[in-house]
Amino acid sequence: MLDIIIPVYNEDKNIIKTFDEIEKYINAEKIVSVIYDFDEDSTIPVVNDVKDKYSFKIELVKNDIKRGVVYAIKKGLTSTNNDAVLVMMADLSDNLDVVDSMYNKIKEGYDVVCGSRYMKGGEQHGGPILKGFLSRMAGLSLHFLTGIPTHDISNSFKMYSRKILNNINLESTGGFEVGLEIVVKAYCGGFKVCEIPSQWYDRTEGTSNFYLWKWLPHYLHWYFYCIKNKYFGKRTQ
Repeated sequence: MLDIIIPVYNEDKNIIKTFDEIEKYINAEKIVSVIYDFDEDSTIPVVNDVKDKYSFKIELVKNDIKRGVVYAIKKGLTSTNNDAVLVMMADLSDNLDVVDSMYNKIKEGYDVVCGSRYMKGGEQHGGPILKGFLSRMAGLSLHFLTGIPTHDISNSFKMYSRKILNNINLESTGGFEVGLEIVVKAYCGGFKVCEIPSQWYDRTEGTSNFYLWKWLPHYLHWYFYCIKNKYFGKRTQ
C-alpha cells in the first residue's frame, strides 16, 4: 500500500485535477491523505464532495501540530503506517507517471527515492529564475561535494520507506525543508537513496506558498549538515 501525502492551503481550484491525475497515472494500491491547517480551508468542501468518486480512499487530516506546510507534511508522515509514503503538492507541478517506478524502487529496498529535475532525463519548466538557479546549484554542488546520490536535493517530490521514517527524528521547522532533512539524514545514516528523472511545471492555478528568503537558512542548515558529515564524521540522526 502506498500512502500519498498532500499538504494543502486553499487548493480548491487544483485538488480535483490532482485526484484525476492520481487516478490516471498511479496504478499502485494507494490511500491519499489531504493535510489541512484550518477548518475554513477552501479545499475541504471540494474534497468532501468528490472523495467517494475515486477508486482510492481519500482522507482529510487536520494538522494539529502547528500551522505551516512543514508541520502539515510532518503530520502526514507520522500519521501513516504503510510501507511507502509519497509527498506531493496539490498544484500539479510534478509528473505523476513516474510514481509507480518510484514505488518499485522502494520495493527493491531503497529507503528514499528522489524525483530529480536536474539529472539526465529530468527537467524544470517555468518558475522563478532565481529560485530555480539556487535550487539547481544546491542540488548539483551537494551531489559533487558529498556523493549524495541525487542531483536534486531540494525537490519535495520524494518517496520514503517506513523504515527510514521510523529511524530518524524530524527536526525541520520551516518551509519544505523536511524533504531535504530526510534525504540528507538517510544518506548520512547509511540508508539507501536513489533518484529517478522527473518533470516539474510551474503552477497554473492559485498562488505559490514558497517563501525563498524566509526559508533559505533552513535549507542551508541541511546543506552544510551533509558536508560536515562527509568531511568531519558521522552526525546523529
